Amino acid sequence: MAKRKSGSIAVPFLVTIFIGLIIVGGAAYGIYRYLGFGKTTAPPEPTPRTGQTISYADNHTILMILDEPEQRCSSTFVLMRSIPIKKEIVFIGLPTNTIYLVDGSQQGLKSSYDRGGANAAVEYVQKVFGITIDRYMKFDSTSFKKVCDIFGGVSYEVNVDIAGFKNDGSSQYMNSTQIETFVTYSMFKGGERERALQSAALLAAMVNQADGKRIADGFDGSFNSIINLVGDTTVTSVDYKNHKTAIKNMFENGSSIAVSITIDGTDAGTDFLPSDNFIKSIVENYFTDENIGSESAAPAVPDPGSENSVPDEVDNSERATINAPIEGGVPLEEGETVTVPSEAPSEESASEESQAEEAPAETTPEASEE
Repeated sequence: MAKRKSGSIAVPFLVTIFIGLIIVGGAAYGIYRYLGFGKTTAPPEPTPRTGQTISYADNHTILMILDEPEQRCSSTFVLMRSIPIKKEIVFIGLPTNTIYLVDGSQQGLKSSYDRGGANAAVEYVQKVFGITIDRYMKFDSTSFKKVCDIFGGVSYEVNVDIAGFKNDGSSQYMNSTQIETFVTYSMFKGGERERALQSAALLAAMVNQADGKRIADGFDGSFNSIINLVGDTTVTSVDYKNHKTAIKNMFENGSSIAVSITIDGTDAGTDFLPSDNFIKSIVENYFTDENIGSESAAPAVPDPGSENSVPDEVDNSERATINAPIEGGVPLEEGETVTVPSEAPSEESASEESQAEEAPAETTPEASEE
């Protein structure tokens, strides 16, 4: 009987084992996939975003008035100029005893305010500076301290003899009550001029020392809290909606955004007369939009009494386009642009807006008769 070769047995055996492994492995893989293991989910489609533009149209000017008769102190006036395109907020303290030649007669800030309230004060400052003030906010004790609490107080150098403060020029932390006491102190050596200067400087320090990202993240709630406390203001929710993207970006991506301006002028007895050159320089540097960001000097302000004086057209061509989410908190480099996504309205707010549009306007009996 012939002896079989071992190779003829090994080859079929190996082929059988190989086929068995394929069958078993395929079955195992099928069970593995059937049970849901190893599945990969496709990444979600990116949310479409529309870039928003920050322009000179976002600049705004607000006259802030602190009126606390119980403090036995004259009202406090601070002019705030917000320039989001430059990430800058300018505070100008206005002495209450300011006088100026307006409409051919000498008029005062305090007398205008006492006679006609906040609107009269706005009109007076507009005529003195030759600018447009967009809105005003009149604070009482409660609303003013709420603003201070939102920003978190301030560390400020105090060199005045006020009860509860160190009179040595050292930096001292002030809470909202102490800030209120400081800005309404009526015994500054420099009188109302120094009080106005200190008030503007303290506000600038408080803004610069605050956590910008925290302020930006909570800005919606902060605005609602303040606007509900301020009883007399022309600022509306529409104003906030139109400018909030620019304001949030300024706080989150800016650095030391606030500056205070020391008003220049002459003390005339108990009154203060601002300098014409000071007014002109302020207007050119902070209120002439086409000059903001330009290294060249601003054009001279034409004499309103001149027959040939023609107001220059405002050039709003310069824009700072935002191309990155402000939630990222990444500081901007020089010349870099960032993107800001449009905030999609919630379903609840969208439904409320649609209902408001569909609802017919109510007519009063008087309107019907007319």
